[in-house]
Amino acid sequence: MHWALEKAQELISKHPDTDSFVCASGISPSGSIHVGNFREVVTTYFVVKSLRKLGKKVRFIFSWDDYDRLRKVPKNIDPSFEQYIGMPYAEIPDPFGCHSSYAEHFEREFEESLAVFGIEADFIYQSKEYKSGRYNQNILRALERRGEIYDILMQFKTQHATEEERENFFPITVYCQACKKDNTQVQSFDLLTSVVEYACQCGERATVNVLAATNIKLNWKIDWPMRWMTENVVFEPGGRDHSAETGSYNVSKVIAKEIFDYEAPDYVAYEFIGIKGSNGKMSSSAGNTITPSELLKIYVPELILFIFSKYRPGAAFNIGLDEDVLRNYSEYDRLKTSYRAGRLKEDDLSYSLGLVEMSDDLDRTPKFNQLAGVLPLVNFDVHILQDVLAKVGVNHTIAEIAAVSQRVEYWIKNWYPENMIYLNTAPDQEYYSTLDEREKGWLKGLCEIVRNSANWSDDEVLQAVYDLCHDEDKKVKKNNQKILFAHIYRLVLNNDSGPRLPLLIKTVGIDKILALLDF
Repeated sequence: MHWALEKAQELISKHPDTDSFVCASGISPSGSIHVGNFREVVTTYFVVKSLRKLGKKVRFIFSWDDYDRLRKVPKNIDPSFEQYIGMPYAEIPDPFGCHSSYAEHFEREFEESLAVFGIEADFIYQSKEYKSGRYNQNILRALERRGEIYDILMQFKTQHATEEERENFFPITVYCQACKKDNTQVQSFDLLTSVVEYACQCGERATVNVLAATNIKLNWKIDWPMRWMTENVVFEPGGRDHSAETGSYNVSKVIAKEIFDYEAPDYVAYEFIGIKGSNGKMSSSAGNTITPSELLKIYVPELILFIFSKYRPGAAFNIGLDEDVLRNYSEYDRLKTSYRAGRLKEDDLSYSLGLVEMSDDLDRTPKFNQLAGVLPLVNFDVHILQDVLAKVGVNHTIAEIAAVSQRVEYWIKNWYPENMIYLNTAPDQEYYSTLDEREKGWLKGLCEIVRNSANWSDDEVLQAVYDLCHDEDKKVKKNNQKILFAHIYRLVLNNDSGPRLPLLIKTVGIDKILALLDF
């Protein structure tokens, strides 16, 4: 059974009387949201879709943790922003000057990507929630029971607890009213008046009433369960770092039950995603990221969703932007065609395809792989490409061709220059001399086929080429064909592969092909 359907059925079984299921995701806008973070969102999204397929009402909430502090300045941000370390993201200026705050810049960037994927969620901005006073009663509860919270936290630590530490423990962060940073220390809390006294490194010393506060935030392992209870969350995934035995989820689960009288939501731990050829997990601060918007410059959104849906959350995988792009497009085109024709058996792969909102764009436009082998040869000119495609009976508007060629060109120029194929400028006598007499005979026959190709269909051209390598043993014949095509691409393009031969002939022209193959 597909993992998302499995989880949906499990949720329904655990909550038989629930009218509407609340499923949650959340990210801190510390920088550009990368595809590792994106897994958080799509994991919830696929469970949400599965619940809806089973006839259930679902509320999908997405929390922006923009009341978290800036911990480190990402590599793509001006180093001068170190002056804002300790301030909440929502109160830091936009480093690029186009939004009202640091937080909003990266929130809007990611939300726009989600819209392209068709992912809709109720966005909750935690800075607004905290400042609205919505959580103040829960903050007061946590302060009143701070000793119990300390005891729970210490159950997950190896160090020895002391009564002095317990007495001085406060489960909150106070942002200084003067400098706006969290370089503060709580000095006291008066249970009768609900007043917190704090001192800041900037020299500020002040008091604040918890029930009227707009500058107090619960610490993470108390904040998370408090929000589960507030929003009535029944499902939320988390990264591997939250999922260890002493990690955030297990700690928060106990706090949810003991302090907020709420059963923790069902949880799925997801593995991190890597960039092929790069070590370590993606990190905004380290600059080792690929954002969803970057992926969308290469892949259509439905293909990205399919890639994520077919892996169980606990399975790590790499995003490959080399030749994997061609393989992924080929696989998806093949499976999508089989799925729509009803030829794909009902299994996890079929369910993954069913989770994706499949558009007709891929049906109306040229194949990515087809253009990848030709675009460099026509200097990425879509008008020339349109003429070339028409010669092989593939007719598309400029807009339809441009929709694909833009992705192909971006991929080749920015991620896979190995696919930047060029026409050889002169016959490669040195390479030709390495061929045996049989192989030279194949090329001689090929030249005759090319001379007559204008009068033949593409299928007739290919069949004639295949027949050049005839052998009674089918395996030998197939191997001969591979050898012949390898020679053709090497002599014409100085490459190991290329576009289908009829398309290559029409792109390059009969005279140029013969000039490179007729020795």
